[in-house]
Amino acid sequence: MARAARTFHLTTFGCQMNEHDSERIKGLLRALGLREAAARSDADVILFNTCSIRESADQRFIGHLGEAKRLKSERPERIVAVGGCWAQSMREQVFEMFPFVDVAFGPGQIHKLGEVLVRDSLEAQAGFFEFEDFSAHLPAERARPFQAWVQISQGCNCVCSYCIVPQTRGREVSRPPQEIVAEVEQLAREGVREITLLGQNVCSYGRDLPRGQRITFAELLARLDAIEGIERIRYTSPHPKDIREDVVRAHAELASVCEHIHLPVQSGSSRILKRMRRTYDRQRYLDRVAMIRGLVPDCSITTDIIVGFPGETEEDFEETLSLVEEVRFDGAFTFIFSPRRGTEAAEMPDQVPHPVKRERMARLVELTQRVARERAQRFVGRTLEVLVEGPSRTDPERLRGRTRHNKTVNFDGVAQAGELARVRIASATSTTLSGEEVLMARLGVAS
Repeated sequence: MARAARTFHLTTFGCQMNEHDSERIKGLLRALGLREAAARSDADVILFNTCSIRESADQRFIGHLGEAKRLKSERPERIVAVGGCWAQSMREQVFEMFPFVDVAFGPGQIHKLGEVLVRDSLEAQAGFFEFEDFSAHLPAERARPFQAWVQISQGCNCVCSYCIVPQTRGREVSRPPQEIVAEVEQLAREGVREITLLGQNVCSYGRDLPRGQRITFAELLARLDAIEGIERIRYTSPHPKDIREDVVRAHAELASVCEHIHLPVQSGSSRILKRMRRTYDRQRYLDRVAMIRGLVPDCSITTDIIVGFPGETEEDFEETLSLVEEVRFDGAFTFIFSPRRGTEAAEMPDQVPHPVKRERMARLVELTQRVARERAQRFVGRTLEVLVEGPSRTDPERLRGRTRHNKTVNFDGVAQAGELARVRIASATSTTLSGEEVLMARLGVAS
């Protein structure tokens, strides 16, 4: 059955790490001779790369899985494969709950998918869940030839009471620095101009490496900055406890490290942060922000915030609102707390009623959008470097790109995707900038 497979369709849920893994899954399948089908109904292999951080991702995935069940009933020789964090978290029940699934694999077992698909037949359900290797060792099919994800570590050693990541991706494991440098050097030769470094906690990179290989995250940034052709370096995500002065100085001193730091706070209340087991309090977080603003004054700071964590009172929530006002984030990803199976927070007393969560979320979103809109006004009238990504999603007659501050720009111009253009900003909203290309100041074309 497996040798007859010729097409695949992949649906991805969740974070940037999942997007990176999906690029590797696609590259692996292409290397095996499969081509991508435009529709799930046309595929011989139906794949899902899943997330288990939030309940909403679970529910969306389950809905898609129902369609896969129907398609497999119509053509039983189809292969249905489920990978990623949800598969890892449900490894004991996945085949019992969904008997039509043929293959399930965790984030550290992507390569096993290839082994299954080259077999003469798939006679029994196959599950692979032990961490064996980084997906970075597999071929990739990138969404854009000039941008690339680069995985530097896997797993997390933190014990946040709401988070399932340590259960799904395991303890922290860092890739050797020489391996990362070699990968980025190859990406530069292929014409990549912008890389995004990925890890559950990138700033703790290297601490588990053998003494002879051990370097800090700031030292890794310096090595990558020295690679010719790499003009932008981003990373996600750091933990506030590990944002130290050497990392922030890298933003100020290394030409390719962008002026943007995503610094998840989760709550503005020290009491709730303690219940979350975040290992910092409100003041320590604000001290990190002050250090960033002192060393990189124009740095864009974005964050994550959870609303309605168990035990959150109105006073706790007001502290979150006041922190947003004080820090003045350039953007925020806001989430209503949803209990994840197997986490401490799921069993905590004083769960906040859903209507209260929704009402608080509405207030928080209104505030974060207002602050982000006000922060964005500082760009109006300035000329910014924009990496062009393609046509604007809202107006195909215009172009879309991203600044070093990680702000999306829609603009009039003639630049091509992959070029660095200079754009004069005319207006700003909470999420996007708008402007016009300065044609005499184009910065070149990606090779």
